[in-house]
Amino acid sequence: MLDEGRYGSITELAAGEKLDRGYLGKILMLTLLAPDIVEAIMKGRQPAELGVHVLREGFSVEWREQRAMLAPAAS
Repeated sequence: MLDEGRYGSITELAAGEKLDRGYLGKILMLTLLAPDIVEAIMKGRQPAELGVHVLREGFSVEWREQRAMLAPAAS
């Protein structure tokens, strides 16, 4: 919806979709995960302890650093 121009900001999107802005911001951070880590998660190859609750705590936007932090998920 942001890409399509329906909303001009995360704040507008949150208000328009009746979501908490902080929650939405954290969920949108997941779009910055390295593609191979996303694929591992989609295929269920991530470690059991790697859940949304861990990813919502934050991670580097640098894919190399993500892989180092989340190495078991990318293997």
